[in-house]
Amino acid sequence: MHRVLTRYRLAKLRWLDRPTGRVVRRMHSEHCGDLVHVDVKKLGKIPAGGGWRMLGRSVGQRHSQADKSSGKRNGYRNPVRGYHFLHTALDAHSRLAYSELLADERKDTAAGFWLRANAWFAESGITVRKVLTDNGSCYRSHAFADALGHIEHRRTRPYRPQTNGKVERFHRTLANEWAYARLYRSDAERCQEFTTWLHTYNFHRGHTALGGQPPATRVPNLSGQYT
Repeated sequence: MHRVLTRYRLAKLRWLDRPTGRVVRRMHSEHCGDLVHVDVKKLGKIPAGGGWRMLGRSVGQRHSQADKSSGKRNGYRNPVRGYHFLHTALDAHSRLAYSELLADERKDTAAGFWLRANAWFAESGITVRKVLTDNGSCYRSHAFADALGHIEHRRTRPYRPQTNGKVERFHRTLANEWAYARLYRSDAERCQEFTTWLHTYNFHRGHTALGGQPPATRVPNLSGQYT
């Protein structure tokens, strides 16, 4: 059967969209700024002493409860338990990424993030022409539309997150190589490591889709900034 499928060059499973069985059409951008993917990843905070992913559920839950009790004694409610919202803007051509850890994913937060991201891309020599997001309420808001200004806004089809796959893949890499890569003893310790990891991703870490080169190599204006 495999020989027959190969003979007729039928699509491989990894080329297909699992829900529909249709061939996935990869999105390619010829130049920096042609398309920037924007998305939010929800990231659980770490209780003092470490979380359950590294220590196991029983130990992690004890740390979480102890941290909660300590907060109540000091007049705080759930001081660490909760989430960070990781907002990311990723250039489709170069894979260069701008990302921030923010408190929520409300419309004003998303709009403010985009203004800062767009300014950063401009400083890097990238003029953004199109932005791709999902259909989240923050991206359908007037505040986000105002922040985009003249930039064209494209949205993914409902229930098709793979359309925004480049930034989804970035978030998976981020989780594996930073968020859950080692044992962090506190949430603050992990947050402090974030900017270092992001710099490494942009300027030093090889990317398989870029022939093993880091994203910055596709942005000529960034040459000489590999510090």
